[in-house]
Formats: sequence, structure tokens, C-alpha cells
Amino acid sequence: MMRAMYSAISGLRNHQVMLDVVGNDLANVNTLGFKGNRVTFADSLAQLQRGATGATATQGGQNAAQIGLGVQLGSIDNLMQSGALQATGNPLDIAISGDGWFRVTTSVGGPIEYTRAGNFGRNTNGDLVTQDGFLVVGRNFTAGPPPGPGATDIAINVPTSASNIAVAPDGLVSYDDALGVRQTAGYISLAKLPNEAGMERSGASRWATSPSSGAEIVGTPGAGVYGKTISGAVEMSNVDMATEFTNMITAQRGFQASSRVISVADQMLQDLVNLQR
Repeated sequence: MMRAMYSAISGLRNHQVMLDVVGNDLANVNTLGFKGNRVTFADSLAQLQRGATGATATQGGQNAAQIGLGVQLGSIDNLMQSGALQATGNPLDIAISGDGWFRVTTSVGGPIEYTRAGNFGRNTNGDLVTQDGFLVVGRNFTAGPPPGPGATDIAINVPTSASNIAVAPDGLVSYDDALGVRQTAGYISLAKLPNEAGMERSGASRWATSPSSGAEIVGTPGAGVYGKTISGAVEMSNVDMATEFTNMITAQRGFQASSRVISVADQMLQDLVNLQR
């Protein structure tokens, strides 16, 4: 009975974690570029009651007899599939149709973070930035379209006097200057990682590399395995509400079942204590 109570406690604890994850996903159902999570469980230790035996000439073998000792958190997986695209009409709202991540940084040459939230704007210098001020990292135009091996990272600068700003499917950012001459600001760069699910959340829909994710592989939109850029659209959260509400019910019922096991074990202990009367 005591084993049952401690097993049930582990069930309560881990179903609470599952509900925490579901709650966070539902809270971010309208967060641009948000990626949902999935919780998996794994069984915990098992107590061996009787070992397994092999077959003999006169008798068959016996399987081991084990009693499980509860559940543990197996993993919290990042679900990295794309969210739905929503048209906005703003040329600086950019979505990725396909694979890849926007590269953002606080300063060119500094640590790179990654996002799929493409609701960009411009700072007072005309640099393309995220809503929290991170520079959108691009590739220089001089290396040729698309940028070749000699391309370097740049901040994509669109002067405040520019007009008719456009972002092509290959990531080329262009605009009309004050004289009406068409100019190019560079290519938006994209990154892929060997294990994208291994990235770590930085907050504000940004992600950072980890030892599990591997190092970035940089390219440009539409080149090879990289998706194309779509101007005038943003990527929404990939959270599916129907799935999340189903997971919420599953977490609730699992929690209730574990609570019931504790109640029954407690009643059995109470009956045992009452035997002395």
C-alpha cells in the first residue's frame, strides 16, 4: 500500500507538469512564431519480487515478477513544425514558406539567436529589427545573387527616406531611394540546424543553439533546402487547440486517477489500523 501511495504521488507530480506545459501552449496560441511542446512519461524504478529462470529439460522457465514504483518525466519535446501564415499587407512582415530560421542578434558579429516571428520593423538608423530590438542578420549583396561563399553577415539597412520597400522570395531587400533609384540592402539570411528540436528557448519567440542542436548552417531563402520568404505575411503559433484541450483532459484524468489511488491506499491503511479494536 505504501508503494501504491508513492507511485500515485509521482503520478500527481508529473501530470501537474503536463498540465503546466498545456497551459503554456494555450497561453501562446496567438504568439507569432511560437512552437508548442509535448510531454512524454517513462516508468520509474521497479522492485524485483522474483527473478526470471531459464527452461530446463523437465520444466519451463519463469518470467520475472516486478512491481513498478511510479512514473517519471520522460521528455518535454519541442514541436517545430510550421504554423499557419496570416496575410498582413505590411512589406516588413516576413514569413518563411518552408524550412529555416531568421537569424537575429544584438550586434553583427555577436551571438546569434533564431526566430520564426517575422513581424519586423526599422530602428532610428533604418536597420531591420525585431519588435524587441534585435537586428535581423543579412548577407551582403556584393557576393552575387544569391550570396556565395564569400558573403559576410551584415545588418540590413533601409534608410528612413526609402520608399517602395520590397522583400523578394529569395530574401533580397530592395527599396527606392530619395531620388527614386532602385537600391538593394542585401539578402535576409536563414539558418538550419542538425537537430532543431534540441534548441533552447530564449524568450520572445527566440531560440538559441545548444549542445544537442548542433551548429547553424547558413543560407539564403529559396536556395537548396531553405524556404522562400513571403513579404506581407507572418507565421502564427503552431499550437493546435483541439489537441491541447484533449491533452488537458488527459492530464486532468491522470491526476484524478492518481488522487484516487492515494485515497484508496489511505482507506486500506485505516482499515488495517482498526483491526486492533
